[in-house]
Amino acid sequence: MFQYHCLNPISKTGLDLFSDQYRNTEEMKDADAVLVRSAKMTEMELPGSLCAVARAGAGVNNIPLAECSEKGIVVFNTPGANANGVKELVIAGMLLASRDIVGGIEWVEQQKNQEDIGKLAEKQKKKFAGCEIAGKKLGIIGLGAIGSMVANAASGLGMEVYGFDPFISIDAAWNLSRTIHHSKSLDEIYTKCDYITVHVPLTDDTKGMINRESIGKMKDGVVILNFARDLLVDEEALIEGLREEKIKKYVTDFATPAVAGLPGTLVTPHLGASTEEAEENCAVMAVKELRDFLENGNIKNSVNFPACDMGTCVAVCRIAITHKNIPNMIHHVTKILGAEGLNIADLTNKGRGEYAYTLIDLESAASKETLTELQGLEGVSRVRVIK
Repeated sequence: MFQYHCLNPISKTGLDLFSDQYRNTEEMKDADAVLVRSAKMTEMELPGSLCAVARAGAGVNNIPLAECSEKGIVVFNTPGANANGVKELVIAGMLLASRDIVGGIEWVEQQKNQEDIGKLAEKQKKKFAGCEIAGKKLGIIGLGAIGSMVANAASGLGMEVYGFDPFISIDAAWNLSRTIHHSKSLDEIYTKCDYITVHVPLTDDTKGMINRESIGKMKDGVVILNFARDLLVDEEALIEGLREEKIKKYVTDFATPAVAGLPGTLVTPHLGASTEEAEENCAVMAVKELRDFLENGNIKNSVNFPACDMGTCVAVCRIAITHKNIPNMIHHVTKILGAEGLNIADLTNKGRGEYAYTLIDLESAASKETLTELQGLEGVSRVRVIK
């Protein structure tokens, strides 16, 4: 019996995928796995029973990754599950920035008691006129699940799309329309494009990437869209760019004190993945990831441990080991197993940076003493018997 705990409301469509071998616990201290959306886990005490965390979404800034990695807790996310919802909001953001739809709606609301509102509208509508996005150049920084969807949708709307992503995956490349221009540098995006949208994770390298220097390279009247992470944009440089009318509009899904209500901005309250479909898709993917990990030891879409798949567990015994990615670890593990006379039917070892993961199928069950000896190896954080 496995126990899971939900730190946020999780779609029933996903939770219904748990079998009768799973029980929802109200106490995190009893959980084998945690499902989370936006709850801040960085200040929570992680129980010793916890071996997996699944984020129903892409970003994991609210999860203490370093601590989880050190304790052998595998952290999953759900890349692409909410991509369509974010894509649609990005397209909506471009349209709102191009034509003063919001200003027009507000004007009508203010004039709602005027009997001749129709005639007044004809006189006033020029104030809210804008431009069409067809034929304009759109620059996309980051061509992952969301960026590639935005690229294809914008191309279908008649935009000339430029994409920059030096780390583009094979799947994303295959899914891109052949009309997309593949930029070899960010400077091409900055200097050529009328609209620029950012779809990269927040790292030390990307933090504040939209700054005074990059804005200075952009075309006058550029529209910047940020539906990825607020800290990708240097807000001081942004405010200066808006004040000097270098930037026509800044559209973002992140309300901060600096941009909320700022002239020239369109700010939504983190609505990107807030659709019924996105929440269901994220929940379904998160639950499937947890079940495959807990029942078979397989890892897919982890942000802190390598992908590893040995299929459905049919062996007499399967052991999962999270450990540091250091020399001779497999030698020490197999030596301990061999000392008990255990024959290895299959073994997979994968490394990712500082950490590694090993799955071992045995032809007979390992004793408690052997498992304790494995747990005691230097560099081993967790030994788990799958079966």
